[in-house]
Amino acid sequence: MAQASLSPQLLSDEWEARMRPQESLRAKVWRRFRKHRLALAGLLAIASLVLACALVPWITRYDPLKTNVDLIREPPSVSHIFGTDELGRDLFIRLCHGGRVSILIGVATMLVSISLGTTIGACAGFYGKRIDSVLMRFTDFVLSVPQLFLLLLFAQLLRSTNNPTLSGGPLPIIVIIGLLSWPGAARLVRGQFLAIKAKEFVEGARMSGCSNSRIMLRHILPNAISPIVVAATLRVGQAIISESTLSFLGFGVQPPTPTWGNMLKNAQAQMTYAPWTAIFPGLAIVIAVLALNYIGDGLRDALDPHHVE
Repeated sequence: MAQASLSPQLLSDEWEARMRPQESLRAKVWRRFRKHRLALAGLLAIASLVLACALVPWITRYDPLKTNVDLIREPPSVSHIFGTDELGRDLFIRLCHGGRVSILIGVATMLVSISLGTTIGACAGFYGKRIDSVLMRFTDFVLSVPQLFLLLLFAQLLRSTNNPTLSGGPLPIIVIIGLLSWPGAARLVRGQFLAIKAKEFVEGARMSGCSNSRIMLRHILPNAISPIVVAATLRVGQAIISESTLSFLGFGVQPPTPTWGNMLKNAQAQMTYAPWTAIFPGLAIVIAVLALNYIGDGLRDALDPHHVE
């Protein structure tokens, strides 16, 4: 009787809604992400930077380490679109080679930081009690120590070794920044695990005999992945800034290997008469970090389960 009381138009709308194909989660996230124009602009900017850093060094004839005394501090021109530095090296090529190292450090540091933070936060949030207390007090201790001080301390200790891989390459910078930047991710994951482990489906999995590791990896972690993805995106930009700071202070990747940070360090003595040597590396850092922040904002909106269409 209730079905018969519905108007033909309502029945038609209900039928169309049932027959319409369901939108996948990936398509829904992408549709929401596209509405964030700054996030789209950031995605385009970071994609352009990555492509330039990946492709330009392979298709150009200039060597980033080759000096030329006849081209010292040449301003931007057709042959050298970003000019040259104090040793006559092409700044655009060095910027692309340096971008490879800086972006690699940012991504690798993010993987170390997020992996460590997720592991610690998941154990603290899932097991609780004494384990939670010990892990969170350790997290608070790491947060209470100034990160820049520890970065400089450990970088100086590694520089004092005789191993060239540990004293001047990107590997120690990745390890140092990654091991000191996990507390934020740990707190975030802990909060997510505390909220999700009280849900009915987790209790059902526990009653069905699932092990703790299976519950954590198969039931809780997939439901907590959205804020972790956002945090990982923002972590890349923060790692690029940390690497640039260390390199600018002389404790990062050592010359002649170019990075955006040590290019800025080399430019500080000649900014008054060759400003392009500082403008372009600084602009690359600003664009990369700003683009990653916008992408993180867009992902936060797109992955929000309470997002209003």
